[in-house]
Amino acid sequence: MSRKEANLHFLLHSAALVEDAVRRELRPLGLGPGQARVLDALDRMGPSSQVELAEECNITAASMSTMTMRLLAAGVIERRQDPNERRSNILRLSDSGIRLLKDVRAAWHAVDGIVQQAVGAEKAAALADLAHDLRDALGGRTPRARRAKRERPNADISSERTDALT
Repeated sequence: MSRKEANLHFLLHSAALVEDAVRRELRPLGLGPGQARVLDALDRMGPSSQVELAEECNITAASMSTMTMRLLAAGVIERRQDPNERRSNILRLSDSGIRLLKDVRAAWHAVDGIVQQAVGAEKAAALADLAHDLRDALGGRTPRARRAKRERPNADISSERTDALT
């Protein structure tokens, strides 16, 4: 009797292997994949509340709280009182976090290279397009600026942005 694997198995296994590669690339930076995604999201969104950041990253408030504490302790994000809502705080990238983003994006590009080497540039591009379509179809999206009224202190990085949160 032959047993046919579910297509999902290959997707999950591939995703785990790619995430392992991302972990290896980010390890020298002292970050995990989720923390790197949060830094990228915060750069895209500008100063944001922890709740807004969790919503845009599609993670629980508890997970975001843990990540926020670690990123604050590492000095890559800062917490300030929200000038528009005095009882709330906003998070923003610190100067150190802004500099770290270049290394994060270089690590992501290195993993892109691993995927290209594994399946070829054409298939890697097709895979990225399909993954993007799947993410969007399942309700995911790239984090975006939430409040235009907030100052965007990290706008100088915007020209380097890619759709990194796929």
